[in-house]
Amino acid sequence: MERILLIRLSAIGDIVFASGLPGALKARWPQAHISWLTEPATVGLLEAHPDVDEVIPWPRADWRALAKRRRYLALGLAIRRFATDLRARRFDLAIDAQGLLKSAAFARMSGAPTRVGVNCREGGQWLVTDNVRSPTDDRRISSEYRDLATHFGANEADFRLQLAVPPAARSAAAEAVGEQAGDYVALCPFTTRPQKHWLEERWHALAETLQQRLALTPVWLGGPDDREAAARFAAPGVDLTGRLTLPESAAVIAGARLVIGVDTGLTHMGVAADVPTLALFGSTRPYLDTGRRNACVLYRELSCSPCRRRPTCNGAFTCMREHSVAEVASHAQRLLEVAA
Repeated sequence: MERILLIRLSAIGDIVFASGLPGALKARWPQAHISWLTEPATVGLLEAHPDVDEVIPWPRADWRALAKRRRYLALGLAIRRFATDLRARRFDLAIDAQGLLKSAAFARMSGAPTRVGVNCREGGQWLVTDNVRSPTDDRRISSEYRDLATHFGANEADFRLQLAVPPAARSAAAEAVGEQAGDYVALCPFTTRPQKHWLEERWHALAETLQQRLALTPVWLGGPDDREAAARFAAPGVDLTGRLTLPESAAVIAGARLVIGVDTGLTHMGVAADVPTLALFGSTRPYLDTGRRNACVLYRELSCSPCRRRPTCNGAFTCMREHSVAEVASHAQRLLEVAA
């Protein structure tokens, strides 16, 4: 396999989970040229990846705009140009690491004779030549991507999460955090679903505890849509919510003494960067085995969990309420001791 197309369009956390796949494939086929097709929002996270030779952005917003304006002929021509550009690269192998119809469609569009997907659904299984079935109850981080790697004969030991940060992002992150912050803990409390959140008042109490007990400055991270929630916290530390690019946020994560967060891409970056990381899970449980001694998951396996997108607790979110400030702070201190 000399030319490989890896398709994982989103989301940030899954991009992080899949980041070990290029390295495993390179170990299997050292001469391979690996291209990664993704959405523009995550391009910056992959451009510095040492085992990715090319990042191909999917112009999703442009296609949507044409469809919204009912410019269907222009949309069809744009899709055709994109497909022609993919086929011109003459891929030997296309890997659908997302398992959806849209990602499988890109695999088929690429013209690669061998097209392999993982847990394909929505009809995508008919567009690939092989569909790898990965157990959904596997507790290892990145389990489905590890299964893809071994499917191709790669050694699982060569699968290592990668959080590559360009120098410019490191400089911008250091300036944003500020020299006065000293040793800091990156706090990642924001995510897309309310059932994945921890209680706001507990974040405030945790930040104060970490400052007093562990002498760590809280640094708050999140996207532009999280600014309003961050303002409600009125918590101590450095609030960088919505002020950084994705690579700059990754740089802040990589430079932290400790990362604490919910099930969100920024938290998973801490594991990828080999930074002591504490993940608070409840309605979702993407993994329990982090593969590292300096990273662990707090999770209460209630009768209703993980409920994912269908909570039955009428907004009580008991699974997340079970995580007390004292417990979180205690686990954080233990992780720092392990890392010392």
